[in-house]
Amino acid sequence: MLESQGAALQRLALAYAHDAADAQDLFQDICYAIWRALPSFREESSLRTFVFRIAHNRGLSHRSRRAIASVDLTSAVGVADPAPSPAGFADASMRRDRLLQGIRTLTETQREVLLLSLEGLTQREIGEVLGIAENAVAVRLTRARQSLRRVLRQEEMIDVSD
Repeated sequence: MLESQGAALQRLALAYAHDAADAQDLFQDICYAIWRALPSFREESSLRTFVFRIAHNRGLSHRSRRAIASVDLTSAVGVADPAPSPAGFADASMRRDRLLQGIRTLTETQREVLLLSLEGLTQREIGEVLGIAENAVAVRLTRARQSLRRVLRQEEMIDVSD
């Protein structure tokens, strides 16, 4: 399971952590929690949903223990940019930074559903992870996307006027 979901779990840990070292500690905590919980898996949901539910709960506990005011997601992106030129790389990096900054401005409930959606979970799976109805997930995702668009548009206007 970690071979297929390890990178996604690391990104999720980073979303709840203060920095990369803190994220690594949380990731290890998540892995340990999954290992301990696997014998109790009753197949009432998919294994993927079960694992993300554990990761989400550990992330919330971690955040409340650390009382983190903001989330630093800049090191969450470990995928190399295929852009061949330095200019392309710089442009993609700026877009990624703007997106991550925009995600940081969302409310915690919006950020949760958006991050899980970006990790490829279905609305049903997100609902199972967060313990909410699938319709509530759809509403939260719609609102999160609208908020993110609004924030990114405002940032574009600020960039243009500077």
